[in-house]
Amino acid sequence: MKGAYSALVSRSRSGQARLLWQVVGVCLWAAAVGFKPVIIVHGLFDSSSDFLTLSRFINESHPGTNVSVIDLFDRSSSLQPLWKQVEGFTAAIYPIMQNAEDGVNFICYSQGGLICRGILATLPDHNVHTFISLSSPQAGQYGDTDYLKYLFPQFMKSNLFHLCYTSVGQRVSICNYWNDPHHKDMYVNNSDYLALLNNERENPKSTEWKTNFLKIKKLVLVGGPDDGVITPWQSRLFGFYDDNETVVEIQHQEVFLRDSFGLKTLAARGDLVICSVAGVEHIWWHSNETVYNTCIEKWLQ
Repeated sequence: MKGAYSALVSRSRSGQARLLWQVVGVCLWAAAVGFKPVIIVHGLFDSSSDFLTLSRFINESHPGTNVSVIDLFDRSSSLQPLWKQVEGFTAAIYPIMQNAEDGVNFICYSQGGLICRGILATLPDHNVHTFISLSSPQAGQYGDTDYLKYLFPQFMKSNLFHLCYTSVGQRVSICNYWNDPHHKDMYVNNSDYLALLNNERENPKSTEWKTNFLKIKKLVLVGGPDDGVITPWQSRLFGFYDDNETVVEIQHQEVFLRDSFGLKTLAARGDLVICSVAGVEHIWWHSNETVYNTCIEKWLQ
């Protein structure tokens, strides 16, 4: 009986030792590979708790990766002006960058993708390697969505410009990137955020911002036709409506042709990646495993 007990204890210790060495091996492998820290910035009405699945995907495919989901401007606070959010997120993210000798990767979802562009443009010593823009309205928003009806029940897309292109409207985040193709002059002259980022309005810092933005090594634009929120859906790929509401793709957009803030340069460098996935609704982009495996995983080196 004593011999059987000793054998059982021995096998248990042996199993524990093997498990321990497996864990140590994974940790040593992750350290040797040296995956860059990943910083996640959420979108409108989200919070850090919405990104547990994405964090799990990352740590399953890239063990040991330091994943930081920035817990700022959650839920209704995400309606605050985007420049204010850029300032807050920059303050939270900068120490992570400083501790990452080999740089960091950005995954920025929905409205967060525009916030990340603001950070990249205005932070001269950022060390972002790959910027993954996940279903973000990079060329703006113009559509009668449930979000619009909830936020502005008395408005439709055709008349929201009356509010958005005022000083009061520009205090609401969505108005910072509301891009009415039928009132382009008003957008250019009154958008305090997107028109400046796109260098569509005179900006004395435009050259500096472009230089800063182009420090990224890769821009990955992720989106698809079944989103149901970002309108037009091609906005996440820098396509947008003309004044007839016909979508003009990225390669024919003025901001690309003029290389206003660096898109054409990134394309010429081979550092502009477009990844489209059908069948994904807006709220599922960050927890869809196919999206992760197809559009995100390979860029998190």
